[in-house]
Amino acid sequence: MTFAQGFVSVFRAVLSTFALASIVVLAVVLYGFYYPAPYAHQTARQLPVVVVDQERSTLTRALVRKLSDMREVRVAGEALSIHEAEQRVRRREADGILLLPHGLTRSLLTGAPGSAGGGGIGIWVNGTYLIRAKDIGGAIQAAALAVAAERLGPLAQGLHLRAPVAVVERPLFNTREGYADYVFPAVAAIILQQTLLFGTAMLAAGMAAEMREGRAPPLSPQGFLGTWCALSLIGCLAALFYFGWIFWYQDVPRAGNPAALLMAVPLFAAAVSALGLLLGSLFDSADRALQVLIPSSIILFFLAGAAWPLSAMPRWVAGLAHLSPATSGAQAFLRLNEMGASLGQVLPQLAGLVVLSLVYGAMAAWRLTGTACRRRS
Repeated sequence: MTFAQGFVSVFRAVLSTFALASIVVLAVVLYGFYYPAPYAHQTARQLPVVVVDQERSTLTRALVRKLSDMREVRVAGEALSIHEAEQRVRRREADGILLLPHGLTRSLLTGAPGSAGGGGIGIWVNGTYLIRAKDIGGAIQAAALAVAAERLGPLAQGLHLRAPVAVVERPLFNTREGYADYVFPAVAAIILQQTLLFGTAMLAAGMAAEMREGRAPPLSPQGFLGTWCALSLIGCLAALFYFGWIFWYQDVPRAGNPAALLMAVPLFAAAVSALGLLLGSLFDSADRALQVLIPSSIILFFLAGAAWPLSAMPRWVAGLAHLSPATSGAQAFLRLNEMGASLGQVLPQLAGLVVLSLVYGAMAAWRLTGTACRRRS
């Protein structure tokens, strides 16, 4: 088999096999629309909160009204005690509790502790959903600061009290602080890896099975290289489709450094396709390869360093994480797409992809061109 024959055979197999086409083409397109859809609003909305108002003053009533106007939360009712509010949270009638203790107004004016032993507002949230908990806390904080500025600002000036320092936050990259802008760019690397990995492994498993059964000879080095390049090209086209059109359509942070991105994408695609060829050669059928590899997606996402920093992982876990091209790929793509990093700033990630490409490519070539896939005796 020549280089051209190996190259063309990949596209012929993809176009003639529905299972391959559905993974490397159809799944890539559908995930670009399907995955971000639940996060279109970027933030949680109308999360129910129970209020325990022990003071029942003008200030606390104004705070409850202000909270009702917030987009993220809605006041689901009032409770007479913390215990009653906790029961409502346990019954999933609410996601959070807002406690306004006795002496809150005096505490805010003088800085003295309230009668409950603390001088501030109490917030309890259901920690099961971290995003919901964050949004509830942020909404209550924003409402409290707004009411304090409106109600206590003039009074504090009349009493010659020092006004609190205003803190202004300006996000640099995720400017809307939305969940879709946070999660989708990271998940995109996993989607691109897994769709290419599944398709490549299925193709390689079918080729290896034919070689073992004597229905096809082992690949020549030129044929293997042509196959690898064709699969890498498919990966490049999918990545450019995502980082170009899909990211524009979904309006996520993008185009920070497109020139460097054009250098990173081929390295990523080559590493993934080499890993897919290697893994596929180990299975006896295309279906078996798909069955074994599908559960790896969620694990690889958490190992990619987006949901949890690699520096916070045990060293051996972080080391294993770098065996997946998506780890270096996600780190490089996030820096280039969202942060506008220079090529030099992602050289460690690109070097990692080069190493993975060479190692996995050499092992896959040995499996598919050598005696490993010859007819069983």
